[in-house]
Amino acid sequence: MPAPPIDAAEAEREPTLEVEPSLQDLVIITGLSGAGKSTAMNVFEDAGYFCVDNLPPRLIGGLIELFVHAGSKVERAAVVSDVRGGEYFDALQAVLDDLERLHLRHRVLFLDADDQTLLNRYQETRRRHPLSPEGSVAEGIAAEREQLEALKRRADVVIDTAGLSAAALRIRIVEAFLGQQAARKLAVTFASFGFKNGPLRDADLLFDVRFLANPHYQPELRELTGSDQRVVDFIDRDGRLSELYALLEPLLDFLLAQYVLEGKAHLLVAIGCTGGRHRSVAVAEHLALRYARSDDLLTQVSHRDVAKPARER
Repeated sequence: MPAPPIDAAEAEREPTLEVEPSLQDLVIITGLSGAGKSTAMNVFEDAGYFCVDNLPPRLIGGLIELFVHAGSKVERAAVVSDVRGGEYFDALQAVLDDLERLHLRHRVLFLDADDQTLLNRYQETRRRHPLSPEGSVAEGIAAEREQLEALKRRADVVIDTAGLSAAALRIRIVEAFLGQQAARKLAVTFASFGFKNGPLRDADLLFDVRFLANPHYQPELRELTGSDQRVVDFIDRDGRLSELYALLEPLLDFLLAQYVLEGKAHLLVAIGCTGGRHRSVAVAEHLALRYARSDDLLTQVSHRDVAKPARER
């Protein structure tokens, strides 16, 4: 049976957790409501951390028990703990004291912003402040700032998010906690599909290549796919495929670089033709091969409709 969670009342007891080297890093994300804690948690999740949102401090010890238990493969974890935990949040400082006695590597990220910035964000989202659900947002912000002042002083990193976009905040967190080498690469999926079989959902970028020569009407090519060089040669017989790449590749070079700077984790680039067997497959394969050479990207290719029976495309 795992030991009970860390409790402020047990501060004088010897630590009961026997920390194994498997858990190498624990990040506790806290700060003012509306300062960007959800964005921060997404950064750590994208970097491979095991993440838990809105965790009351008294439960942190129980979570660590699971992490250090024999067989656990969790090496890095991040938890968000803030005033949404109600009265339980008061125990967070005692929990931090216990973590220090356990010699468990942990860091505290505190997110802050000025009152006007927080007010503006609450006005945009029209949400109630957790410390003033029936009163004014300004009163809630003031009460929260007073409650968090001592915790802010012992944070390892304090980031003022006023004036920071979500992308800029991600970069600041990566630089402070992960380092550029630790940030995950942008995962790009080049997916082919056929419009006749319905659109490809969740596509970030979509390109329609039905203007290219259609191999379906060539009996010797109909049962082949866009992965076959004979099909590629037919599609490019009038030079329009090469002309497409000359225009599309510089556009993707620019867009992918911007997504990398933004810190985006995954991008789905959809390529559609009529049936999803020839033209879209050829283009998706070409782009996946080209961008597989990039140091900033992890690429894969997916063909949704290539196995469907050949019919009029």
